[in-house]
Amino acid sequence: MLETIWFLLWTLLWAVYFILDGFDLGLGTLIPFLCKDDQNKRMCYHASGPFWDGNEVWLISAGGITFAAFPKVYAVMFSALYAPLLILLFALILRAASYEFRSLVEHPIWRAVWDWVHFAVNLLACLVLGVFFANLFMGIPIDANGVYHGNLLKLFNPYGLCGGIFFLVVFMMHGAIWLTIKTQGDLQTRALAAAGVMWVATACMLVIFLILTFFYTHIFGNYLSMPWLLILPLLAILALLLIPRMLNEGKLWRAWFSSAAFILFVTFFGVLGIFPSMLISSLDPAATITAFNGCSTQNTLEIMLIVALCVVPIVLLYQFWMYRLFSKPVTSRDLEDHHAY
Repeated sequence: MLETIWFLLWTLLWAVYFILDGFDLGLGTLIPFLCKDDQNKRMCYHASGPFWDGNEVWLISAGGITFAAFPKVYAVMFSALYAPLLILLFALILRAASYEFRSLVEHPIWRAVWDWVHFAVNLLACLVLGVFFANLFMGIPIDANGVYHGNLLKLFNPYGLCGGIFFLVVFMMHGAIWLTIKTQGDLQTRALAAAGVMWVATACMLVIFLILTFFYTHIFGNYLSMPWLLILPLLAILALLLIPRMLNEGKLWRAWFSSAAFILFVTFFGVLGIFPSMLISSLDPAATITAFNGCSTQNTLEIMLIVALCVVPIVLLYQFWMYRLFSKPVTSRDLEDHHAY
């Protein structure tokens, strides 16, 4: 029972990370296409500036939960998939540097360099996250000792690349909607148009990804054996269909929450589709690591659950307060502050 609870919590933490840091990553990839001048770029940085570092807490939490609740999964995952995780780490480090260093020197070349760094590392992070999870769904070549029999290039297979592109367009849609909330005027108009374009791209990639998922994975097996789980993809599709309606009606926050719900249900759809597996071996089914053979002791899981029930609500309250504090759209007056990006 505790193993299942922690599996669901593990999935939820990844979903929350995708929702919160997803709009930061997606917005970063949109900057070169939406911004006509330096002021537009600074507004985009400000739209995510107060949030990006707090959003990354959920990535650390997901990694920490993997380490504490599923140590065997953590050990194999961070050795077999060391290369893509290291790429993700460096991408996030350079993203932090781009936020902090861009405005330290008021020179167009300096700022242009950091703008392209910001774009490149956000794009790379989106792709790596998608490739990473697509390969988890499909299975990776690990043996009974947890040794990975492959290389980085093997992860960039057709299904892995499709997962990377799917994550990219979803995050770009999510980020574009966020930018419509946080800006006004021409920039908001362009962001709204971008959200519509990326919605179409997301819908198309969803169909392609689901088709490839049928051929490359066994995810649909769980849904055939437990039909009640089909509520997840149905809710995901419903949330996706609500987005353009909310945007057209000017209900921007509802559109963003619909996008967040879409990400939430898609994450649960994929991860629950492989339950109880967490690291599927494509070499030997017996080498697959599950939530039951890769978890910590019952005593550890019980203590962690008590701690999580005490700490997570505090973190959620803090983030709610932060988002409420910075909920207003960014204006040109905000850029005059000496702390401005």
